[in-house]
Amino acid sequence: MLLFGRDGVPPSAREIGKEMMNSHSTNLKRVVITGMGCVSPLGRGVSTLVQGIEAGRCAVRAMDDWKHYIGLRSLVGAPAELKDEKLIPRQSRRSMGRLSLFAVQAAQDALIDAGIDPDSNLTTGRMGCVVGSTTGSAISISQAFETMLPDHDLTKLSSMQFFHCISHTATMNVAQHLKLNGWVMATSAACASAMQAIGAGYDLIRLGRQDAMLCGGAEELHPTVTGSFDVLFATSVKYNATPTLTPRPFDRDRDGLVCGEGAGIMLLEDYDHAVKRGARIHAEVLGYHTCSSGDHVSESSRPAMVACMHEALRQSGLEPRQVDYINAHATATLQGDKEEAEAIREVFGDSVPVSSLKGYLGHTLGASAAIELSAALAGMRQDRLYPTLNLENVSPECQGIHHIQGAPEQRAARIVVKNSFAFGGISAVLVCRMV
Repeated sequence: MLLFGRDGVPPSAREIGKEMMNSHSTNLKRVVITGMGCVSPLGRGVSTLVQGIEAGRCAVRAMDDWKHYIGLRSLVGAPAELKDEKLIPRQSRRSMGRLSLFAVQAAQDALIDAGIDPDSNLTTGRMGCVVGSTTGSAISISQAFETMLPDHDLTKLSSMQFFHCISHTATMNVAQHLKLNGWVMATSAACASAMQAIGAGYDLIRLGRQDAMLCGGAEELHPTVTGSFDVLFATSVKYNATPTLTPRPFDRDRDGLVCGEGAGIMLLEDYDHAVKRGARIHAEVLGYHTCSSGDHVSESSRPAMVACMHEALRQSGLEPRQVDYINAHATATLQGDKEEAEAIREVFGDSVPVSSLKGYLGHTLGASAAIELSAALAGMRQDRLYPTLNLENVSPECQGIHHIQGAPEQRAARIVVKNSFAFGGISAVLVCRMV
């Protein structure tokens, strides 16, 4: 291994990483997706999600009870319905806030989809989970402060409320409920949380540390969540009276994102392990990369997006021309969509079909990558690439790429690139191949 560099010059981290990758590449495991579960603003389950997209439904609605929040300009959201939560035993349920309940339901569905009984013995140490979110339960955090602060009285808080609020509440509750005793981690990178969770699970499996990982993200809708984007002038405010017309990714009349909620969980598995148990395989993960722009805390960065997509493709051993579909992050912010469109154009030109699913779902933040990838893979299984809802007139700065508009494109597609971008200049890109 290159420890001291060439000609006495110390090696760069990139050189060391490349040398290590080359020395271990023959020993890396193949990683496949064998289960998908979600709770989305369009309903529970991937099939319900796909039905809503096929019907062209927008889940955004007016949030009338937000009007008493002074200064909140965006009064639209994409809520998910929480139901059947009492099927989770109270002993487990009492440590779960809303987003953890979503995550547990999605994890159960992912296991069932993979042909694994959620009540079976999962305590081999070879299955774990990585579930991310932007914060802990926003509702519980708000309630905790509203309860405590008037009199600064901590005794008014329940003992379980702390577990609703902690940043790793979703992954902790999934692991505890399913009695997982493998690796348990949480990613917290705002809108890239689920993608980084999938990437972390991918690395653990291909390195042989785990046989299977439940990976994804969860989020819950609350005015303080929308407010955090509102103060940055990143939310949609022109469509409060016509909520189903927003968000509008890549559109000339877009004016910002709409927050949503839910959870998306995928079961990633060692290919040999999946084949041995006769599992159905949705797709194989070919490559993943995440990086930072190191440039600006809130502004999107085309160069960082370009670098991330190039590296994810390099890890996959693919050229841009081999990609069949790009599931964009595109949240309908003015700068974010512009930068992503320019980055896609630089890497792929105008030949690869591109769409964003946020027009149907709003932006489910830390859950978005897993929910949207599940829908994309389900559509690709039927040779259907879903269009960007509410994209009527492509914005001049978002032109030059192949937008899917109006109706699904019926075509065979095997290779998908999924983009996720977040505050802090964070980019995360996954490449999958249908199996």
